[in-house]
Amino acid sequence: MSLRYIPMSDAEARRMREGGLDAYGNAPERQISDGDDVPCRHCLDYVEAGAPYLVFALRPFSSLQPYAETGPVFMHAEACPAHDGETLPPILSSRDSYLLRGYGPDERIVYGTGDVITREQLETRANELLARSDISAVHVRSTKYSCYQCRIVTA
Repeated sequence: MSLRYIPMSDAEARRMREGGLDAYGNAPERQISDGDDVPCRHCLDYVEAGAPYLVFALRPFSSLQPYAETGPVFMHAEACPAHDGETLPPILSSRDSYLLRGYGPDERIVYGTGDVITREQLETRANELLARSDISAVHVRSTKYSCYQCRIVTA
């Protein structure tokens, strides 16, 4: 099955760049990248050294409910194109491990789906999870900091 890698929306990225408030009601913080592991959640690539980026709290769910986790993310401070969704994003190509979790149509974790996997296992495990009828999306998080990376759905 084909996978789609879903970044944060263009509307949300634009809103944050224009000073909108994050999931905790705070304005985004502006910082300068040192080029070391600063993944943008819009283009799903890394922010280059010396480039400005924003830090803010993101809740990648459509509603408030107990499973709607919120956490810090980075994004280019200047406009960048959203990831095309078709190809494996650069931020998922590191040698680090990832945490994958399956979510049902109600955006709640489907218990028994959480796995720490390597980059080489990522697409296989995402396909296994998305083949299940009770799973509509897979969320990818870093294992280093538990930060949300992107959502994976079937194409």
